[in-house]
Amino acid sequence: MNMLREMTSMERVMTAIGQKEPDRVPLLLLLSIYGAREMDLPVRDYFSRAENVVVAQCRMLAKYRNDCIYSFFYAPVEVEAWGAEVVYCEEGPPNSGEPFIRTFAQIASLEIPNAKSTACLARVLQATALLKQEVGMNVPIIGVVMSPYSLPVMQMGFERYLEMLYDRPADFEKLMQVNEAFCVSWANAQLEAGATAICYFNPLASPTIIERELYARTGCAVDLRTVARIKGPTATHLASGMAIPVFDDLVKTGTLIAGISAQEDLAVAKQAAAGRLTLLGNLNGLDMVHWDTQNTVRIVREAIQKGAPGGGFLLSDNHGEIPWQVPEEVLMTISEAVRQWGGYPIGRADESSVPHAV
Repeated sequence: MNMLREMTSMERVMTAIGQKEPDRVPLLLLLSIYGAREMDLPVRDYFSRAENVVVAQCRMLAKYRNDCIYSFFYAPVEVEAWGAEVVYCEEGPPNSGEPFIRTFAQIASLEIPNAKSTACLARVLQATALLKQEVGMNVPIIGVVMSPYSLPVMQMGFERYLEMLYDRPADFEKLMQVNEAFCVSWANAQLEAGATAICYFNPLASPTIIERELYARTGCAVDLRTVARIKGPTATHLASGMAIPVFDDLVKTGTLIAGISAQEDLAVAKQAAAGRLTLLGNLNGLDMVHWDTQNTVRIVREAIQKGAPGGGFLLSDNHGEIPWQVPEEVLMTISEAVRQWGGYPIGRADESSVPHAV
């Protein structure tokens, strides 16, 4: 039996990041658009007011007994700040519309948005500050930025960006200077507003997206420079891309946490991390839509058994956002399973105690 006192979410998460065993495995359900579902609001209306996000995050914190607040709104908020179009969906995350960089010549005239005076970013900062008032130091608040290296996919489109990466090194360096400055200022503004840590989304660092050699030649130095200038702890998330092959690069940046793909074995990842990184993952958010009670408990239990011993593990989804279509009952079952199986020391209970499908 676990005789440790019950920790606060902040204590639990920080202990795990410190490669030690907390009272139980921290649960980080990354709920963004799910707040619109919680509030029964259209996605556009939900994100139009910081107060909506605050109410929803606090409700979901209590409902699912989560160990974090997720102040992330939506990925294209960053290009929206540059004047780009955002396309809203009824039951899905907002997407970026037409790229706003249409020619390479435009890069030289780009001006960095001011986070505090740009309306879409200011709403995120307002929500972060209000959430900090609600939870204080008891619950970590996770802010989000896109890596300067991955942001151009939304700024200019993937095809044009690949052309730049391969054939236009001078333009690439110019864009990275602008993006790095924006990323650092945006991350630090969120930390100043009350975020505890920054999730640094960087899917292009994963060999799932581009070949390892290309990232090593172009993006690795960008991430080294950028993460070093963020004035708070970071978690690097590859948005369901494979992470183990770039562990050495992530460690060099000074990031503390690595998001792990559902395609990667947590036991292998734990061995590869070797105490250098805390693992975040790796529940498959898309598959969650179809999980029943028995499968949910089995998958959560297996993740805990592989990733949790010795600390250094945060249970979460593998992409960085729980889809709207995941039933509330699945999230409730995940939460209950963490409490049943995630107490330290981690043990192996008898299969007969695993609940059957309902």
